[in-house]
Amino acid sequence: MHTDTSPTVLITGGAGFIGSHLATELLQHGYEVRILDNLMPQVHGSERHRPGHLDRRATVIVGDIRDSHQFKEALDGVDAVIHLAAVVGDRSSMYQIEKYVSVNASGTAVLLEALLDHPIERLIVASSSTVYGEGLYCSYNGTTYPKIHRSRGETARGRWEPRSPEGEVVYPLPTPETKETSPRSVYAISKHDQEEMCRLIGEAYGIPTTVLRLFSVYGPHQGYANPYSGMLTEYASRLLQGLPIRLFEDGYQQRDFVSVYDAARAFRLALESQGAAGETFNIGSGRPCTFTTAAGILAMITGRQDLPVEITEIGRTGEIRHCFAEISRAREVLGYEPEVPLDAGLLDLVSWVEADIAAQKKVPAPVRALGSSRLRV
Repeated sequence: MHTDTSPTVLITGGAGFIGSHLATELLQHGYEVRILDNLMPQVHGSERHRPGHLDRRATVIVGDIRDSHQFKEALDGVDAVIHLAAVVGDRSSMYQIEKYVSVNASGTAVLLEALLDHPIERLIVASSSTVYGEGLYCSYNGTTYPKIHRSRGETARGRWEPRSPEGEVVYPLPTPETKETSPRSVYAISKHDQEEMCRLIGEAYGIPTTVLRLFSVYGPHQGYANPYSGMLTEYASRLLQGLPIRLFEDGYQQRDFVSVYDAARAFRLALESQGAAGETFNIGSGRPCTFTTAAGILAMITGRQDLPVEITEIGRTGEIRHCFAEISRAREVLGYEPEVPLDAGLLDLVSWVEADIAAQKKVPAPVRALGSSRLRV
């Protein structure tokens, strides 16, 4: 971005988990930050207070992205927009269909209409790895399967691993941006629609647009059971309270867990990279990890290896088996490189969850040898 003064960035949904970390990242690098957020009562309480951890230098406008008048006011003097506002979660989207379509698709439509009368230097859209459905697979002889999914009958019988249309065993590969999308939930469809609308309008009206497909982002200030994390926050909470972790299926599903600090930096890099305009990038760690492995690391950090991990052998409708990111394009174009290894990131997460539990009980947090609760700011 090129301006004579500090650029002003509007973050929709900026009071949320990723948005609050992104606000700090941008402020520390000389940007002015404005946030449009409805401060949803389910997340921020009935009083809809500004989150205490949100950087005080950021200006917060309380409003709904579906309100065109509020949106146009929020855009006044803005140089770039990072669009994070969305209702998230695969499973709840399957029965709250109107809510997801209204906020995610219609809210994006309001944003794009507002931009027609307010030229900006860059629009960055937060999409999701869920648009892929299952990740990329190959057979033992090298045949790749970019569009494969498990049937309900297979998972009901405990056949967790996907197979090729011919019934062959297939193996997961890193998923590149070129893989054919195959959304398996209303949420995933709504994120795919966001991508397509923003690309189309961006190209038609000369709005430089970048799409970031986020994998499983985790870190401090994340809501318990937030779908982005694969429930890592809930796992940490259960262990700290002496409760066992419950894993669906057999626990060997593979995901790509990426620290929120790395994700926030990726947004800034996309904002600053001229080569990012018109492009789509995976943002993850580039390393697969099973839920069993993540649970083991959390048990070690919390000192609760004595608690058994409960393998439920239960599958969930629409749940994918494996998906992890190929991030070479983000490395090459954005200069993005994940900096927070999983063990250090989970240490950070546990430290925050422990303090949060203590605060809810209104007692001082016990002193633990967990290391720093801030890996980078």
